[in-house]
Amino acid sequence: MKNVKTLLALLLTVAMIASLCVCAVSAESGLTYAEGTVLRMATGYNNAKTGLFFDAEVAGEGVTLADGNTYHSGDLKPTWVEVQNVLGITFEDKYQGNNATKEFEYWKDRLNEVDMVSGTAAALSEYGETGALVNIAEYLDQMPNFKAYLEQNPIVRLSITGNTSTGAIYFSPYFDGVNDIERMPLMRVDWVQKLLDGEGEFTAEACGNTAEPVCEPYMPTEGVVDIDVVTADGTAVETISKNYDAAGNIVEKMNAVGSMSGVDAVNMLRTYIDEAYDGYYGTNRSDLFVGQNAAWDADELVALLRCVTSNPQTLNGTDSVQGLFTREDNNNQRRVDMFRFAGVLFGVRGLESRQDYLYVCEEGLLHDARQEEATYEALEKMNAMAEEGLISKAFVDQSEESTKTYLQNDLGFMHYDYNQTQTVYNATVLNEGEKYMAVMVPVACWYDGTDEDGVFMRFTESWRSVKTDGWGISKAGVGDDTNKLNAALSLIDFAYSDKGMILMSYGPDAFIKTNDDGSYVTFNFNGKEMPVIADATFAELWEKASGNYTNYARQFLGSTLSFAKSQAFEYQCTQEVGKEGAGHISTAIGLGTIKHPELAVTENPWYTSVPTVLPTTRVENDMVNSYSELKTNFSLNKDGANMLVELIASGYNDDIYDAEDAAATVSEDWGGMQYLNIKQDAWDRLLEYYAAIG
Repeated sequence: MKNVKTLLALLLTVAMIASLCVCAVSAESGLTYAEGTVLRMATGYNNAKTGLFFDAEVAGEGVTLADGNTYHSGDLKPTWVEVQNVLGITFEDKYQGNNATKEFEYWKDRLNEVDMVSGTAAALSEYGETGALVNIAEYLDQMPNFKAYLEQNPIVRLSITGNTSTGAIYFSPYFDGVNDIERMPLMRVDWVQKLLDGEGEFTAEACGNTAEPVCEPYMPTEGVVDIDVVTADGTAVETISKNYDAAGNIVEKMNAVGSMSGVDAVNMLRTYIDEAYDGYYGTNRSDLFVGQNAAWDADELVALLRCVTSNPQTLNGTDSVQGLFTREDNNNQRRVDMFRFAGVLFGVRGLESRQDYLYVCEEGLLHDARQEEATYEALEKMNAMAEEGLISKAFVDQSEESTKTYLQNDLGFMHYDYNQTQTVYNATVLNEGEKYMAVMVPVACWYDGTDEDGVFMRFTESWRSVKTDGWGISKAGVGDDTNKLNAALSLIDFAYSDKGMILMSYGPDAFIKTNDDGSYVTFNFNGKEMPVIADATFAELWEKASGNYTNYARQFLGSTLSFAKSQAFEYQCTQEVGKEGAGHISTAIGLGTIKHPELAVTENPWYTSVPTVLPTTRVENDMVNSYSELKTNFSLNKDGANMLVELIASGYNDDIYDAEDAAATVSEDWGGMQYLNIKQDAWDRLLEYYAAIG
């Protein structure tokens, strides 16, 4: 009897323990872990406001959202509350509130204290090769959603492969949209129309003078260049001509006159447009720049900027207006957009690469834009624009008024940036009749290998793919705890499920419009039915984030912090003017008049998008890291410094005196040649791996 009682007691104890340790099992993956498994998350986007948990600045004394719940500082954001509920995981906040670079830098020597960590793709792959991070590829068969996504998007798999011998993957990729254009030129459309449209000559009661010319022609000065454009109604493609024999080159013609009144500059540009395009644009000459059938190029932009900066009284009623500017003049992360724009303006690859400054040439070899003379020649042209006063004073010397206020104060004409976040100003700071809109990518001469003299076409390198940061699983953090490992893997896999992808973009269902039966109300976005956001969500987006979808999603919902972000939510929040400009560009891409890198290994390698990460070995990583000048002189970080930016603002200095010297210095003195050889070897290995898994 005593043995029976003992056995019953033991069985009861086991049953009680089992009731407390309910296992959460993914029906799809079979990854099991204890209910309530804690994951220590050193993850977020780029500051304290954009983490998994509310910080004091966003939550204040308590913030009530469209789901009816009130959140306080330290509370999980709605997206991550839902993840906890679905997966049965408990999240612990370890995020230090840094960007990916600094966050991983903080944790890299104490990874035993965290389970998941933010980092750059390069750093996570590098440390993964040292054994510090979990090789996710070993568990793909237990991650059906993530595995299927990689199989459907092979260039993504190549972008995150950290070792071609093992096929190792050390981080979950982040997509801020995928296979779509990213940055676009944006202009004050109403200003272009004021200057260029209408019958007869342009007149003004007051104007300034153009500066003494510094810029020289980029486009031809004679002959005819044929350009394919989308028809004005957006339904087809037609070919129009830039007839330099008939009209001359507008920059050359203006330079021959020298400094002139703003009125004379406008009328010279008007006449040029009429003659060069044989009356194609009629009295709506502004369409050369802002229409669906736009065909502008760098020289025409220089001429337009001369007209803009010499006619402030007509445009904003003051004595000053700035031409090109960047969103934040004292933020290197934004200032680098100026050299990115130089790439699309003057036909230079590598300045908007997915990895460093690399691109693939038509022969399949990697090139580094920092080691190309063409890069510095383009920057010389940008510096000439700066010297001529066509680029904002705030960008050049960072001592004038802040560019953050340019749009609301009618001080700036144009910059190169994200459409949704910038065109929102049409609703928040611009007045009736004022219009800030994305415009067509410019025509430039691109050397894609199909013609030794180059091809005049539109091409953008600003193409969405795997972003340069992601989340890794700390091997020391999860240790031998299978619960933690499986919970972390399940989180990644869930994020790539249908439900997870909606959640990571939109937030929980409470923020989405539903039918009476609980199903989503949808709309067609890029050929796929996607959810419509709830009316309360849309209202809250404007109330709490002034219409800025990205800020709202990251700061309040906790979505779009990593994994795959759909642009469908952002599109719904785009101001009508923003939709108009983006629509023109989307139509042009669809009809093939704007070309771009492909997320595939293409027949002409020039069109292959460089993977976000190349599978370099630990020894190779150590060598790359030893070339410190390549990092310190070409930083993309907010508080970093970038030589390419400074060349635009200030030109060459005593150490570097021309384009040939600049390219040679990077290549021969700063380790550029060795760096490129390492990357080329890795690219060759990756292509071999791709052929093998083909």
